[in-house]
Amino acid sequence: MYNEVVSKIKEFDTIVIARHIGVDPDALCSQLALRDAIKLTYPDKKVLAIGTGSSKFLHIGKLDRLEKLENALLIITDTPDLKRVDSMDFSWGAYSIKIDHHPFIEKFCDLEIIDDEKSSACEMILDMILTTELKWDSNIAELLYMGIVSDSNRFLFGCSSNTFLAVSRLLNMYPMDLGKTYEKLYLRPLNEVRLEGYISLNMTVTPNKLGYIVIRDDVINQFGVDSASAGNMINDFNHIKEVVVWATITEDIKNDQYRVSVRSRGPEINKVCEAHHGGGHKYACGVKAKSLDDALAVMKDLDALLEEYNS
Repeated sequence: MYNEVVSKIKEFDTIVIARHIGVDPDALCSQLALRDAIKLTYPDKKVLAIGTGSSKFLHIGKLDRLEKLENALLIITDTPDLKRVDSMDFSWGAYSIKIDHHPFIEKFCDLEIIDDEKSSACEMILDMILTTELKWDSNIAELLYMGIVSDSNRFLFGCSSNTFLAVSRLLNMYPMDLGKTYEKLYLRPLNEVRLEGYISLNMTVTPNKLGYIVIRDDVINQFGVDSASAGNMINDFNHIKEVVVWATITEDIKNDQYRVSVRSRGPEINKVCEAHHGGGHKYACGVKAKSLDDALAVMKDLDALLEEYNS
């Protein structure tokens, strides 16, 4: 299936790689790794990785500025539905390809490669490189490793034996200092650690073992972080004995919304998020709510799901 993608890449002189809004390491690393692999394999092609960046991930790599284009190939990674694509005006795209590991929501590209058994979009890009003529180097290998590690929460979620086989091949071909690589992903400023403490102290835990917290804009400003940083702390609370499903509700003043991130160690939660116009994986998903009441409605449904799960 990946040979179809490479065949299309060969047809176009200009390729643009996009991903979902609210950038995370897997989305960013998948598009940067694919961009750099195409450039390395076909040096004469123009390849751009586009989207809104985040200061939190500047050390991972730089995105490109979208230019006025014609007859370009568009590749979208790590995004299951059109409304979540960052930079949605792609009227210049002559052909589009989706490469995604989320459960299917809708078809919006000409060619769609979907594998929801994969841990991450980066695992899919790694598979494509390993099974086609695309070239790679140590920098691309590190990007792919970071994306896989991040989206699987250090191999805790969504991994299969194939994940470990692919990562083993990666590390055999391109050994890396894993300590330094993990620093790029997990080294954090003190103010973020203090916000984590605030979340621990103020999290609401229901009798059904739902844990959640509302992080308002004044708290974000108090700790000197941005809304994306606050929401990305969701994976830090997966070892609480009294909590089976946990969520952060983060106020995003800039975009006039509340970002809901949800994780689970038990029941499948993606259907609840989909019912509130969100989505994601079975055990890791989210919603962009228009109001706090809408976000709390998600919590109510998650609590009801847990009540049924616990009975």
